[in-house]
Amino acid sequence: MPKHGKNYRNKLQGIDRAILRSVEEGIDLVLKSTYAKFDETFDVAMKLGVDPRHADQMIRSSVALPHGTGKITRVLVFAKGAKEAEALEAGADYVGGDDLVEKIKEGWLEFDKTVATPDMMGVVGKIGRILGPRNLMPNAKLGTVTFDVANIVKEIKGGKVDFRVDKGGIIHSGIGKLSFGKEKMTDNLLAFVQRVIQLKPSTSKGIYMRSITISSTMGPGVKLDPLAVRSLL
Repeated sequence: MPKHGKNYRNKLQGIDRAILRSVEEGIDLVLKSTYAKFDETFDVAMKLGVDPRHADQMIRSSVALPHGTGKITRVLVFAKGAKEAEALEAGADYVGGDDLVEKIKEGWLEFDKTVATPDMMGVVGKIGRILGPRNLMPNAKLGTVTFDVANIVKEIKGGKVDFRVDKGGIIHSGIGKLSFGKEKMTDNLLAFVQRVIQLKPSTSKGIYMRSITISSTMGPGVKLDPLAVRSLL
């Protein structure tokens, strides 16, 4: 049986995957190769010259995309007192402490991101086994353990995305929607790539940004020329 469907294979025939494209040409091909009946996500995959087995080369961070992700993100904040009111004013969907912990223990998981003030991490730790495997645990490296709850909530609501390198040295993320159009897709892509470049470990040797591939949710991947991408930053 074929790995991909007929529509995918038809679109793939129009793409020479051996050619490295400019950003403009690559995004054009992604837009032309779409066939789904929904607004597909604009995806990027970057192969990096790092060895994630070494702690100092484990890249994990976040970036606020200029035009957001096109998705509605439900934010839960663990806070109390003045910080609880601050989080609600900033647009958090749910704010609380032990009450939310008990709901989550009972199976409630109707949220996408979590934030916690440092003084609430002892409370959050009670449900670490639930949040951790789902990548929902607040994390200081991602800026989600902070007393500055207003700013982080606004950033997440505005389109901040988290990412991390996998065992193969690849970072993959959705960075918008095809309905954004070329200009906004380009802006989001460059912002993402620039953030990854900023995180280059000092122990990484050789070529750091080895490949960049962009695609839609259902469409074939299009390889970009890393040097052409870097020249636009």
